[in-house]
Amino acid sequence: MGPRDLPDAGGSLDDALGAGLTDVMRRTGASIGGLFLIEEPVPRLRLVALCALPAEFAEPWLRLPLTAPLPHRDAIRDDRLVWIGSQEEMTRRYPRAAAVLPYDFALAAIPLSGARRCWGAMVLLWPGDHPCEASPRERGEITAGAHRVARLLDESSRPPALPERPLLFPLETVRHPAQTGIAALDYVERLPEGAVALDLEGRITFVSGTAARLLGRPAQQLLGTRPWRALPWLDDPRYEDQYRTAVVSRTALTYDALRPPDQWLTFSLHPDSSGISVRITPSGRCAAREAAPAGQHPPAAPTGRLYQLVHLAAALTETVTVRDVVALIADQILPAFQAQGMVLSVADAGRLRITGHRGYRHEIIEHLDGLALDTDLTPAGAVLASGTPEFFANPADLARSHPRAPRASDKRAWVFLPLVITGRPVGCCILSYDRPHTFTADERAVLTSLAGLIAQALDRARLYDDRHRLAEELQQALLPRTLPRTRGLEVAARSLPAGHGLPVSGDFYDLLRLDATTVAAVIGDVEGHSIAAATLTGQVRTAVHAHARAGATPDQVLSRTNRLLADLDSELLVTCLCAQLDLAPGRLTLASAGHVPPLLRGAHHDGRILEIEPGPPDGRRPGSGLSRHRGGAARGRRAGPLHRRPGGTARSRLGARHRRPPEALRGQRRGVPGAPRRQSAAARLADGPVHRRRHPAAPARDPQPPAVTRQLMCEAVVHRRRGPVAVVERSAG
Repeated sequence: MGPRDLPDAGGSLDDALGAGLTDVMRRTGASIGGLFLIEEPVPRLRLVALCALPAEFAEPWLRLPLTAPLPHRDAIRDDRLVWIGSQEEMTRRYPRAAAVLPYDFALAAIPLSGARRCWGAMVLLWPGDHPCEASPRERGEITAGAHRVARLLDESSRPPALPERPLLFPLETVRHPAQTGIAALDYVERLPEGAVALDLEGRITFVSGTAARLLGRPAQQLLGTRPWRALPWLDDPRYEDQYRTAVVSRTALTYDALRPPDQWLTFSLHPDSSGISVRITPSGRCAAREAAPAGQHPPAAPTGRLYQLVHLAAALTETVTVRDVVALIADQILPAFQAQGMVLSVADAGRLRITGHRGYRHEIIEHLDGLALDTDLTPAGAVLASGTPEFFANPADLARSHPRAPRASDKRAWVFLPLVITGRPVGCCILSYDRPHTFTADERAVLTSLAGLIAQALDRARLYDDRHRLAEELQQALLPRTLPRTRGLEVAARSLPAGHGLPVSGDFYDLLRLDATTVAAVIGDVEGHSIAAATLTGQVRTAVHAHARAGATPDQVLSRTNRLLADLDSELLVTCLCAQLDLAPGRLTLASAGHVPPLLRGAHHDGRILEIEPGPPDGRRPGSGLSRHRGGAARGRRAGPLHRRPGGTARSRLGARHRRPPEALRGQRRGVPGAPRRQSAAARLADGPVHRRRHPAAPARDPQPPAVTRQLMCEAVVHRRRGPVAVVERSAG
């Protein structure tokens, strides 16, 4: 079955996608479904179609980063069907999603994998009484349905629309003739218990006479309202949560509520894809011995808002950088409160510096950036000083306290949230609306609570960004800005620190031009990823540079550098490989101090490790023996001079003419004996070299010159257990 076998969708791609979603739901018996499409250029998921669930329930899921720990992400990343059979499994595997949807249901997420790309994901839910494992038939129908929807997207002549709010599609239900409906109404009115019908939004669509009497309100006053809004004694989050549980889990449930002064009523909820049937009967419980639950609690925010706050709080804990915080506010908080604009500012040196914004023109942001904290142009400084949020439903409200503020932008309603941590101002978050907006009590409560969470996330992110920037600047200062030009030599270099924490490492490299045909290359690794390691790296690099420039041979460079490190009395080990390349005779001289041996790539693209007897790592005083540590490198104090081949060097005669550029190194390390099959960072060095120089070949000194090295890879950081690796290529003559 292909896309053309789907029910008639009227020619619109949006309708065809909705028809494809509902078709899968009918075939699998799913009770709720949604389609998420990947939004470019920032890769994130946008909810574009929703079936059999109110849009209010989907507020936390309107926009999701592809990195969010949710089943959608794993389905797309692994290109497979993800099945969650119970709430217990959801809590174990995806705790963030379980906190927002604490209901019992089964869930499937499957990627929409097209011929050329993945378009997004389809998510389906089943009632809580569904078996924990999906049947083979269900898995087959889910997979086939996802393929049909993906083919629809592949064959479309235009890209799919990404609406701000998801399009709602009903799931067809059985329709009875009008005469049957009249008979059913008479039947219900004759029953001794009350009957109420709710749509999926929770609004009353039918109420019987008996139900109206039990609820204490005329039917005309109840139709079109939500019970917990129309009846004060049901205005309790626990009762609204019963409705939400029935909608999501699609399972029948029962609860009791006290109608003042002393009447207990039992509510039985029976949901399906079209709504909820509610049966109301007197409970028989004695009100005199039991307290009214709702009367003892102050008014609370609706349950949906509480879950929304939990979801946003969990998302804020996962932000790392200021850019992450800005993206989360724009992608999740703005849609959750139907806002269209956002400005996030930080307090810096007595001014408000804008770090992120959405929905504003560039010239407006330029006008607002850098305002003094005591500015009277906007309320931002005032709310930051007072620590109290301000809500302005329309321009007139804002103009009363700040007459110039409404003219600063084209927005028509605003929320100014102070971001304060233990009395210390961090910044201000402004949400704005294109039209006047009346803020409900629950919106004010949730936004006020959210301000503290945003402040914590923003302050943490700023500290991370500052630390990361300083570390990057330090790392760049430790590496050469450019590589020297040498006639007849082509060089590529790249350094990428690995691991978590500071983006600074002890890896270093350098290339020195000693004369017209001779260069010295050094690559090394100082133990650890820390500021101390980076400081020692600078000292080692300076020492190597000075000794090499003074005319020392590679073994002398390492020996003299070791004496310096011994005087510094550092606790950190240093490994180093020093190479001197004379292009005229084509001679490469190597010396090693505990470093990983270099790789030699031949003219026929085969690779092998150059066996060099290494000395122990530098940085220990003479007089103690050697010990072993993980990774196999020698550790301990130097037992004497560097161990080396006779004459103190390892020599290699290499090829004569340039043939292939550094890109040819890509993937060659797989030919090295003992190397992992997986392509290493050294093999991928040329994908993005930091430095690259090409120069014409050096003139030969005799008619039959010996081999010379035409390519030298002086740095390729492969963070295995033993540090970086140098790669040398020999070209054919």
